[in-house]
Amino acid sequence: MAIAVRIHLIKDKDGIDDYLAKNIKGLSKQEAAANRNSYKKNICIDMLRQGYHESFSELFTLIQKWNALREAAGPGSAIWQQKSLEEQPDKLDQLYHFLTRAEAAQRAGHYEEVYDNQLNLAYCFNDPEEKWLRNYFYEQCFNTAQLVKIDGGKREAQAHANMGLIHEEQGHVMKAAEHYEAFYQLTVGSTWKDVTGHTYNSLACEHLWRIYTLLADKMLENKEHQQAIKTLIKALKMAKEGGDMKMEGEAAYCLSLAYSFAGEQQTALSILNTSVKTFTALCDSAGLGRAYAAIAKFLVSQEKVSETIEYLGEFMKAAENAHLSQSLVDACVLLGNIYSERGKYNEAFEYFSRASEAAKTLNNLPLVDETKTYCGIAKAHKLVVAFNGHIEAEDPVSLKYLLAWKENRSDMCTDPLTVAELDKETSASKPL
Repeated sequence: MAIAVRIHLIKDKDGIDDYLAKNIKGLSKQEAAANRNSYKKNICIDMLRQGYHESFSELFTLIQKWNALREAAGPGSAIWQQKSLEEQPDKLDQLYHFLTRAEAAQRAGHYEEVYDNQLNLAYCFNDPEEKWLRNYFYEQCFNTAQLVKIDGGKREAQAHANMGLIHEEQGHVMKAAEHYEAFYQLTVGSTWKDVTGHTYNSLACEHLWRIYTLLADKMLENKEHQQAIKTLIKALKMAKEGGDMKMEGEAAYCLSLAYSFAGEQQTALSILNTSVKTFTALCDSAGLGRAYAAIAKFLVSQEKVSETIEYLGEFMKAAENAHLSQSLVDACVLLGNIYSERGKYNEAFEYFSRASEAAKTLNNLPLVDETKTYCGIAKAHKLVVAFNGHIEAEDPVSLKYLLAWKENRSDMCTDPLTVAELDKETSASKPL
């Protein structure tokens, strides 16, 4: 208690440090200051004492930027809810550790070590509010990778992949494509793998497939059909080279749509059949559903209804044989819609009913409700046809049918009231 009072009375901070050093056994003046200062200040002081002036400057700049971003976002924002960087000791420890190691490696000319430490820092910041820090260190890695000469270009390839990711996330698709293409070129013929065991080259193929598909989407929006087709052919090539069948099926599907938009229906249909084979081999219900829906649309647009029904019948059988309930639902709904559009409501109701039964096996309540709605619509259409027939007949028997249906609201097509019974009633009501 006495010590606390004495410290309070000493105004000069150096005086406090001297007093603590003299009166608390084993405590130096520097240690006393460390107990009084903030964690950030202690780290900064330690960096300067050890001669890491660049690390100190970089850390100080990053803390200032974090605070500026936080102030700009304002109360209620995600970054505002987080503690500032200087209030997170774990983050400060990581920054101190890797920044100083990177600076030491730079002085020694070991740029591969500089890169590795910068990359470790990028990995430390993966939360959405911290992505600007991750991106900052990815950019640092990219600059450093150009100076590494002893790894055959591995780090440069990785840096291009990370820069592509940054630009893709920011919506700069063309810039992302440039980096992914550089990544691909550097990985051709290499055996480099990431921590998950995937080769860098297969990852480059995946990135290029995805980015080419995004580029083609924008071209299609602008009606640049031929340019989109060329880009999607490149995407399909990357998918095949990457060795991922799922990716290959998706690439073929997208290419077929581009050909369809360009008016080349036969080419579109041929490529769609390729995607169907791929999705069938993968037992990919979602892919199969989209591919067969596109095939049906193409054939119907060409008024090839019989061929459409044949295709969808094959789809339904394949789904049943492979026990793909989702695909069976898709096939039955597509068939039901085709029959419904042509006024064949009995057949439509039959296929919608099969879709509903298949949906129940998936334990997917929204899907069950959707298929029940289809059934209800088809049944209503059936009823309208029968109802209109009786209205148009304008005879006593038809009138009796309508009155009987109004009383019990049963299915008019299977109403127990027979024509013979109606005839009897009609005859009995006539005066002698």
